[in-house]
Amino acid sequence: MALPPPSERKKKKIHLSERICCSLPTGFITSPIYLSHETGDWHPETPGRLLAIHDYIKKTGIASFLRFVTPIPHPEISEWITSIHHPGYYQSLHHKIPTQGLSNLDPDTPISPLSVTAAEMAVSGVLTAIDEVMAGRLQNAFCAIRPPGHHAELNRAMGFCLFNNVAIGARYLQKQYGLTRIFIIDWDVHHGNGTQNSFYADPTVFYFSAHQYPFYPGTGSVKERGVDYGEGFTVNCPLPAGAGDRKFLNLFNKTLANAVAGFKPDFILISAGFDAHRDDPLANLQVTDEGFSEITTIVKGLAGTYCGGRIVSCLEGGYDLSALASAVGKHLTVLAGM
Repeated sequence: MALPPPSERKKKKIHLSERICCSLPTGFITSPIYLSHETGDWHPETPGRLLAIHDYIKKTGIASFLRFVTPIPHPEISEWITSIHHPGYYQSLHHKIPTQGLSNLDPDTPISPLSVTAAEMAVSGVLTAIDEVMAGRLQNAFCAIRPPGHHAELNRAMGFCLFNNVAIGARYLQKQYGLTRIFIIDWDVHHGNGTQNSFYADPTVFYFSAHQYPFYPGTGSVKERGVDYGEGFTVNCPLPAGAGDRKFLNLFNKTLANAVAGFKPDFILISAGFDAHRDDPLANLQVTDEGFSEITTIVKGLAGTYCGGRIVSCLEGGYDLSALASAVGKHLTVLAGM
């Protein structure tokens, strides 16, 4: 059937935010200093995780669609870290740095001579990503950082995490840019106890988590919804061992979509753990590469609707190197609109 002449065809109206989303690049924020956080041969959170991601995106050509950004130390890094963490905790970490070898902050969290420097630079990486997105130089960004952050509490390291990168990013968005509604999505297989506790009474930061439960760290039941003015601004979606793509997508299509629609965020931050992958050795969920692609698509769509597409995604867990690399590749492919 012949098409009508051009003058009679209906032109699709493209919203300004859609034009912007399509024209700006996706950032890939990383630094060689992240490799200097040594954890020992026995530990699953290793420098090899970032190397596997780098190798994969270069081998597959994904890297050519990204804008690489190397952060520099933020001049006010201590002030931003202590916007979430107790100053005494921050100072104590500097006193616990070993001159050589490893020292344990808890049974799961070793540090080496450059670990605190790497952790500070991980925070700087998140702040850099936020600056680039807010300046309109990037549409969204993925921070390939370590150590991870979502277990770190106000006054202690925990679960491989020293500083709560995403929580600090949320406060930075509010204090530096005056944004009032920040939405954090955490899809790491472990519940982000540190992030939840940072904003449990705060109605300006919405925390949504989908995670295996019961499981480490023992928090994240559906009954944990916030307190005082923050009640209802924490939503936990515990999943039983064996849950896979279908249950994840159902949560994201319904529960998450409804929460975002009600909150109408100014910015979305992702605690992007990939240890819910079916091949991950530390947990028992069954999410596939395609599942991570689909949930990224959902989040990107919500960001396009409510906050001009502004997303900063931050690496958390993921410990099978091949699974981590391929899942991150799917995540980046969607973020970059490939």
